[in-house]
Amino acid sequence: MDTLPAGPVRYDPLDAATLADPYPVLAELRTQSPVVWHDGMECWLITRYADCVRVLRDHTLFARDPRRLGRAVPDASLSVQVLDPPHQAPVRSLFMTALHQQDLPALQHHTRQNAASRLAELSGEPSWEAMRELAQPIALAAIADLLGVTPPPVEEWAQVSDTIMRSMDGGLDPDLIEPGRRARQQLSDLVASWFTTTGQPAGLLGHVRTRTENAGPEHAAYAMHTARVMFQGGYSTLTAAIGNLLNTLARRSDVLTALREHPRLVPLAVDELVRFDGPVQGTTRLAAADLPIGDIAVRRGQKVTVLFAAANRDPDAFTTPDALVLDRSPNRHLGYGWGTHACLGTVMAQRVLTALVEALLDTGQVLRPAGPAHRRRTATMRAFAQLPLNLQP
Repeated sequence: MDTLPAGPVRYDPLDAATLADPYPVLAELRTQSPVVWHDGMECWLITRYADCVRVLRDHTLFARDPRRLGRAVPDASLSVQVLDPPHQAPVRSLFMTALHQQDLPALQHHTRQNAASRLAELSGEPSWEAMRELAQPIALAAIADLLGVTPPPVEEWAQVSDTIMRSMDGGLDPDLIEPGRRARQQLSDLVASWFTTTGQPAGLLGHVRTRTENAGPEHAAYAMHTARVMFQGGYSTLTAAIGNLLNTLARRSDVLTALREHPRLVPLAVDELVRFDGPVQGTTRLAAADLPIGDIAVRRGQKVTVLFAAANRDPDAFTTPDALVLDRSPNRHLGYGWGTHACLGTVMAQRVLTALVEALLDTGQVLRPAGPAHRRRTATMRAFAQLPLNLQP
């Protein structure tokens, strides 16, 4: 078996053409170099669905927690998204139990009302910026509603979140690391206030706070760090997902027409829209031992990056993967990850996206592009910087 093979396909996640449409180059990688070393990212890129699921499932061989490989991790980074089973189990159980006790149908109803009100204000405008007018405020209101907290001002929070999101690509651009550290401190201070006597969170965090008041300091810290990840990760992922969904609907007016004729398909269609152009592009694990992936020898300690966007278009997992199939079922895509490290707010996100589509259907209008759209120059999260749209009869 070879190590560090030179792949025939050039992959630059920040290239303008790749940002605009990553799927052709990901298809080439999946076909020609399904497991390939990327010098710039210093990791193995994994593009086949079956290989991606194997990496995400096998916590014994693929570590999320770098401490298992003897590497230091800042205490503030230890959350449900970093801890591996079985160490992860208590905090994940705490949050999942709290999530199951929330009134998600009510949250979906609130979101539909919020979206309907905003769409009514935007109707008739020749152009409006969808990320600012819809995606950011709807995502922030929904995640705050779920957690049971008062959201910060959307303009202020959007800037903090964007800085954190950009810092996720610090391996490609070291200049992003320090601004990201400062933004994370702002986030930590905000979340810490929700765990004090002045915060008084209700909702999900009210449940978590009540059950950690007498917990040991380690468990309480993990809970606070997970709340921080859930707030920021939920907001940024949902904002990106809303933007990608709106972009697809604006460029495919037949979708809203079809869903008006078959409204029962909306939940399936929302799931398919996330598979078709999802928000999170991938995640990384560390090889916990020397092991093969396909015909490639991966060495202990090397990074392995699972590319969700490539796996979600794998023809071995999805029939006609490049087509938008509104009634696709089953649809076991990786749009929100997989397994124990999957996004905690997946069910909430699907309800929010469903509510938004239902509000759009209620307008009796269709979305249209209203100018050039611009993608954010980020590799980890596929999101828009500007997305000008309008509503037309």
